[in-house]
Amino acid sequence: MTGEHRIVVLGAGYAGLSAAKRAARVRGARVTVIDTRAELVERVRLHQELAGQRIPRWDLRELLERKGIEFVRARVTRIDPAARRVELEGDGSVSYDSLIYALGSFGQADGVPGVAEFACTVATPEDVRGLPPLSGRVAVVGGGSTGIETAAELAEARPDLTVLLLSAEEPGAWLSDKARGHIRAVLDRLGVEVHSGAKVVEVLADGVELAGGDRIPADIVLWTTGFAVPPVAADSGLAVNAHGRVLVDDELRSRSHPEIYAVGDAATMAGPGDRELRMACATALPAGTYAATAIAARLRGKQPAPRRFRYVIQCLSLGRADGVIQFVRADDAPARTVLTGRTAARFKELVVRGAGKAARP
Repeated sequence: MTGEHRIVVLGAGYAGLSAAKRAARVRGARVTVIDTRAELVERVRLHQELAGQRIPRWDLRELLERKGIEFVRARVTRIDPAARRVELEGDGSVSYDSLIYALGSFGQADGVPGVAEFACTVATPEDVRGLPPLSGRVAVVGGGSTGIETAAELAEARPDLTVLLLSAEEPGAWLSDKARGHIRAVLDRLGVEVHSGAKVVEVLADGVELAGGDRIPADIVLWTTGFAVPPVAADSGLAVNAHGRVLVDDELRSRSHPEIYAVGDAATMAGPGDRELRMACATALPAGTYAATAIAARLRGKQPAPRRFRYVIQCLSLGRADGVIQFVRADDAPARTVLTGRTAARFKELVVRGAGKAARP
């Protein structure tokens, strides 16, 4: 390699930071990270902040620049692949030789009437900081990991609230019988009113309406049923799926623009058995590292090693003193082994700390 190779990383979440951390070790490369936030906030702890707890925050510029990584705080509006340039809000732009697209995701607020007007998402730090004070009846919609953790954390930390969990399926439906049963038992113990088989068809100013016409009153509705991705990739002409996530090959390169790598929530990455990898820090961290490693290999004139990935566990916190650790097979299907209770809570905390440490340069 001759000259300076410019590696630009879009996004400073788990995927983007793990990519930048590895890219900073590439000899002869200049690494730049672009993000709209000034701080790194561990997304997997947002349900704790929602419940009134203080969670760690790190200054992104300080974290990155002490490792020789340039940080640009700005919003990306478009990528110009022909010119190899990232356009920023205002008149700014940043040129690149290799680009790692890791803009992540945010709470999905469309698809169901009334969500955008009357519900609150809790997928980003901005969502949580922008919430009105919680009081009275709080309806958490969604029986996935975010909904379960949010409902449990609120019920434990805020006994003054009446917490409801509304889900079209049993909470934790994708897990094993043992894990699912423990989740339900803990939610019951914490006083969460669980409404399974409750499909919300409209959010109202004073609650929600279910399929069949029943209405459930609530003072605030927290919407946790899905995630959307920024439109930057689609607007820039990259090949994306119907949800705007970048289509990538086995080496995490854009199928339409191979000089661009896409990782994390903003990409559709195949795992064992060609099963699409889920949105999670467990997916984002190794993907970001692999993308930067692949760039480094190509700069040395070598073919990147095949990407190898498998899941080991899924973990959920159920307040500060309980949780579920579901061991999984390589393709993320639940295995027989499950940890619960305080052991699982400690295990989950170690996983979260480890993920944060792995991401931070």
